[in-house]
Amino acid sequence: MGEVSTIGLDLAKSVFQVHGADASGTVLFRKKLRRHQVLAFFSSQPPCTVAMEACGSAHHWAREIGRLGHAVRLIPPAYVKP
Repeated sequence: MGEVSTIGLDLAKSVFQVHGADASGTVLFRKKLRRHQVLAFFSSQPPCTVAMEACGSAHHWAREIGRLGHAVRLIPPAYVKP
């Protein structure tokens, strides 16, 4: 199993979906996280790129996750794949 290079984060009110992939695009994990588990999860991951849809709370989460050493990218809603 490779090392995580990209994590996709789907923001919601209480349950977030997390999708991790390596450099070749192979899915390494898919998880559901509660709001209080998000920062603990990202602090245990190696520094990588985190992508999330730009929405109302995305800037807050981008700042918090960025403080943990990750490179955060906000994606316009038109380009997010369901």
